[in-house]
Amino acid sequence: MSLLQRGLMFVLAAGTLAIPSSVPPDTRAGGRAAAPVEPQTVSVYTPADKEFYLTEDQMDFIRPGFKVVFGAVTDMAPGKKPSVEVTLLDQFDQPLDRLGAKTPGVISLRFIPATWDPATGYYDDLINSSNGNPSRDNTGPWVDLGNGKYKYTFNAALPNFDVNKPMTLAVTGNRNMVDYLGKTYYVNTFKDFVPATGAAATTWAVTTTAKCNACHDPIAGHGSNYREAKTCALCHNKNDMTGDNQPFDMGIWHRIHSSNLEDVGEITYPNYYLNNCEACHDPKQPQGTVFLTKPGANSCGGCHANIDFAAGVGHPAQANDSACANCHQPDSGQEFDASVKGAHTVLLESKQLKGLKAEILGVANTAPGQNPVVTFRLYDSTGNLDPKPFGSNANVLLAGPTADYATWPNIRESVSTATFDGTKSVYTMKWKVPADFKGTITYSMDVRRSVTINGTTFNEGAFNPIFNAAATGTVVPRRTVVSQAKCLACHDWLPLHGGQRLAVAEGPLCHNPNSDDSSRRTNAADKVPESVQMARMIHRIHTGEELTQDYTIYGYGGTPYDFTEVLYPGDRRNCLACHSSAATADLPAPKGTLNVVTQKDYFTPQGPGTAACLGCHDTRDAAAHAYLNTAVFGEACGACHGANSEWSVAKVHAR
Repeated sequence: MSLLQRGLMFVLAAGTLAIPSSVPPDTRAGGRAAAPVEPQTVSVYTPADKEFYLTEDQMDFIRPGFKVVFGAVTDMAPGKKPSVEVTLLDQFDQPLDRLGAKTPGVISLRFIPATWDPATGYYDDLINSSNGNPSRDNTGPWVDLGNGKYKYTFNAALPNFDVNKPMTLAVTGNRNMVDYLGKTYYVNTFKDFVPATGAAATTWAVTTTAKCNACHDPIAGHGSNYREAKTCALCHNKNDMTGDNQPFDMGIWHRIHSSNLEDVGEITYPNYYLNNCEACHDPKQPQGTVFLTKPGANSCGGCHANIDFAAGVGHPAQANDSACANCHQPDSGQEFDASVKGAHTVLLESKQLKGLKAEILGVANTAPGQNPVVTFRLYDSTGNLDPKPFGSNANVLLAGPTADYATWPNIRESVSTATFDGTKSVYTMKWKVPADFKGTITYSMDVRRSVTINGTTFNEGAFNPIFNAAATGTVVPRRTVVSQAKCLACHDWLPLHGGQRLAVAEGPLCHNPNSDDSSRRTNAADKVPESVQMARMIHRIHTGEELTQDYTIYGYGGTPYDFTEVLYPGDRRNCLACHSSAATADLPAPKGTLNVVTQKDYFTPQGPGTAACLGCHDTRDAAAHAYLNTAVFGEACGACHGANSEWSVAKVHAR
């Protein structure tokens, strides 16, 4: 690397960028690329991307991004060494130098050809390693055709294969920009065609990468180079990737997500129901219904690991998959039967449920010194419901003020004594609004009932209604921090605390700055309580195995829940994976947000921003940084980490 290039390197410190000064175009080491680069806008990037913070000149030099476009493919035939033309481009479709001399970043590529068999639904790989497992070709010669275009010739001659079958030719690889931008760009590109004619073809399309990335953000297999679901299918086929008593075809994902794969460890699958097949399978894809139409021992046995299909343990013996569909038809229209669809009925989505719902219609007598009167409605598909039979399983709860729920402990009262007129119910609370209270109070409801479906008894809960009522002044709604929909992208369902807490917005009513698990540590040797304040708790849970400290919360019945083994599938720098907007993840914390009491951390209390940040950054050094800069004069994190600052949250977490 030249001294000039070194001067242009980006220095990473504390997770963010130190932007260098630009260099006149005519002085760049190695000269310019063959095609001139016009000044580009950074509009394709967001504040979550490091490139967003580059100047125009820096964009011009760095040439961010990486694309591969297929050109001609020749000699794709048995006994031949195919040649493949590709064009290497940056984000703005400008040519890149493969060797990283004319443009920054060395590019490494590998090629994977495989024929597609529509009858079996599997690929047959054409390149194998010495042990017989699928491999790729990447040691052949390259020819520079100019202007970012190259021709690669395979090192290995192809084995015998049917040239009339559809083929997928994949190119996978990366552009190493660590020295310049602190990151690497990855690419997985496919050419689907019939080798004999060159005509375009339909190949594997069972699910989409977007389905995987709803949780994984992104999937990154085998050293991070494999980033598309289709890439996985190329090698994880039925003919190869077979281990000892453990198949490694695409059914491996069932084993991984159900923690039934040896040597992988405990996987914390976040989806509430493992049998929700469409959480991963996409029926809209051309082969998206194969989970319904082609049941088999490998795929089914991935989750049903207690069954030995060959020996007939837990299931009639099956020599192969030919008879599976005789009993397991795709969809009979019935629930909980032997059909694939019926056998995977999600309990909380069963047609047998009546659909419990709760609404708060209004709250009166909300002024200081008064007993609030809550008018609400319970109903299901049969009509309106009397709350009396619910007993202690129908409650109204409240907290305030909406700036932060910690002026007094949250209040929760059973509404079983409410007056029911056949349509609505009215409940007068025993609790009085404190005489000195100012602001808005949030009211909600917990309602659940026990149901038994298909021999399984569980709690059916109503989605928690949220109602804000002013004790003084005008109504000031609680701020929205996270998105319910974003939580459900991974979790699918959140029936917390016995199935009665489903709304994310209800969580902060109880998980406030002063709340901890002290009341649940009745049998614990360690009596020091753990904070369960919402932001700190959620950040710690999702950091999981990357925590440097233990994070164990004691729950109902004194049951410990150790979250230090959680394997978060996404990139925790992506705050918008959970937060409703970038503003809700920014500093400083909103006015009125209270300090957090956290006795098991290095110091307490902590400012609201500090508590949230130390939820993930739980090292002693991070705590020392926060303490020295916030504890004496009060929290001022926004001075350095606020929006548009040098070390803003967005810059520090940029990817």
